[in-house]
Amino acid sequence: MQRDIKRLSLILLFAPFALWILLLIILPHLGMFYISLREKVGPRMYEFGLENYINFFTEPIYWNTLIRTGSMSLLVTVLALLLGFPIAYYIAKIAGNRTRGALFLMCLIPLWVSDLIRAFGWILLLRETGIISSSLQWAGLINTPIEFLYNDATVIMGLVYTVILFMIVPLVSTLDGMDDAMIEAGYNLGGNGPTVLRRIIIPYAMPGIVSGCIVVFMLTAGSYLTPILLGGKNSSWFTEQIYDQFITRYNWESGAAFGFLLLAFTSLVVWGGLKLSGQTLNSTVARS
Repeated sequence: MQRDIKRLSLILLFAPFALWILLLIILPHLGMFYISLREKVGPRMYEFGLENYINFFTEPIYWNTLIRTGSMSLLVTVLALLLGFPIAYYIAKIAGNRTRGALFLMCLIPLWVSDLIRAFGWILLLRETGIISSSLQWAGLINTPIEFLYNDATVIMGLVYTVILFMIVPLVSTLDGMDDAMIEAGYNLGGNGPTVLRRIIIPYAMPGIVSGCIVVFMLTAGSYLTPILLGGKNSSWFTEQIYDQFITRYNWESGAAFGFLLLAFTSLVVWGGLKLSGQTLNSTVARS
């Protein structure tokens, strides 16, 4: 009787999560995959085939945009790691309890508003008549207004600002479980700062690093508003191609195929990253 009650409790606890996965992830993906295999041969007439996927590979602008999106997403991931690791280490190993809470709060502030509001905040700062350009003119450093928007550097800066929290959190979680005696032992054995960092801290933090990189890369590659608003016509982000197929051209078949190609591409990059780092997805999730 008690075993049945425990089993029922487990089922009831797991049921909402299972329904969420089934209704919001599995079924929509199956439906989109079904749509991606349809080829329109006439008004409301469809055949099944791979024409939508073939069109992607035969049109250079599509796969060039995907490669560009992937490479810039990797750059954003690296920058988020380089900026986030020192912050995470300070929060986990150096800061006191009150300081730690304040730092986490500062990291959370950007998430209190939507992507749209954050992007418009950057626009107010960086546009030709924005705060930075006006301040430089007022200080006499420039004679004419400068447009800081609509370039790759601005897009990368905006994306790093948006996703850095998702790098910091798993790093803090991993580093917080590291015994301080390990670091002290490294110094006692004659190691200097860079050696202790390379031989002790980074290997221990690797699950958090990999976990943060996966989340940041996937979020960046799937971002839409930030690249479009900060990059303008020069953004060339693959999600814009997907939006164009769905909304502008009303070509749901190609849009669905492009969405699955983006998913396959990012999954392949994540798989390659796991292989290069020597980590597994299970161990990464378990320790971070």
